[in-house]
Amino acid sequence: MNTENTSDWGSRSHIHVIALMAATALGIYLCYRMVLPFVPALTWALALAVLFMPVHRWLASTVKHSNLAASISVVVIGLIVVMPATFVGQRLVSEAVTGADTIRAKVDSGEWQRVLDAHPRVAPIAQMIERRIDLPGTISAIAAWLTNATASFVRGSVIQAIGVLLTFYLLFYFLRDQRAVLLAIRSLSPLSKAEMDRLFSRVGDTVYATIYGTFAVAVVQGTLGGLMFWWLGLPAPLLWGLVMAVLAVIPVLGAFIVWIPAALFLALAGSWGKALILALWGGVVVGGIDNVIYPILVGNRLKLHTIPAFMAIVGGLIVFGPSGLILGPVALTVTVLLLEIWQSRTP
Repeated sequence: MNTENTSDWGSRSHIHVIALMAATALGIYLCYRMVLPFVPALTWALALAVLFMPVHRWLASTVKHSNLAASISVVVIGLIVVMPATFVGQRLVSEAVTGADTIRAKVDSGEWQRVLDAHPRVAPIAQMIERRIDLPGTISAIAAWLTNATASFVRGSVIQAIGVLLTFYLLFYFLRDQRAVLLAIRSLSPLSKAEMDRLFSRVGDTVYATIYGTFAVAVVQGTLGGLMFWWLGLPAPLLWGLVMAVLAVIPVLGAFIVWIPAALFLALAGSWGKALILALWGGVVVGGIDNVIYPILVGNRLKLHTIPAFMAIVGGLIVFGPSGLILGPVALTVTVLLLEIWQSRTP
């Protein structure tokens, strides 16, 4: 009788455990679906919190009031990040529309064809390209896409503004409740305290290196390239500077994809001096600034090999969208660390 009761109780216990596991899995899945729309805001709020944490800690030690310190930090970060981004965005919209119209006008007028025909050695190559590719149609399509993309950017400005507000709303709590958040993560993690310390350190280094070692260097390269375009009188310098910055973010690619064709076009147009200046500036200054700035900003915190970095950034962009620029390298770093922990625990 007692054996039967024990067996019955055991079977009920197993059912309860299975039901609890199923309910927990369902709850985690539902929470994941609910959090999914907030992933971009959470990602950028986390990145800003990591970057500006030293400043916030200094403010917190000075102000002695957590809510006020977090509020001041959010306002300061907003002034540093939002105001320049707003100015650049407005200028970018204007230059994108103007640049698209300029490119379309040059193609429609046949100016590009006259420039190429003036160089007998280049003309056969241009004719071969023209036979295989409808260059005017392609350029017009690109210009139209650029105009439509700009219009979509303007239409989506309200949604983007909401996203920015949500990011800074979350940033406030990340700064104010940083210790509580870290303690909650530690309590839920199966890793030891030392392993969690390694994890937090690696994630912090990855975010820091990604922002300063990738974004900051790319911004500097794009800025230098755009300034040279402006100084040489080339159209839409801000737009091309942004394109160079975006290309510089992705390993293997770079700003040279923009400035090399521009230098060639200047040379074909007879502006050999401008072409030489742009080539030297692009090759020596824009291309070499990475080797100077990266060690200063990042030091020995982190530098992924080119192939894993390329896969992390591009794969992160494909999977997560723009926030994948942060989530991709972070996911790779966490995975590598977990594999190291498994290796150390396996005899």
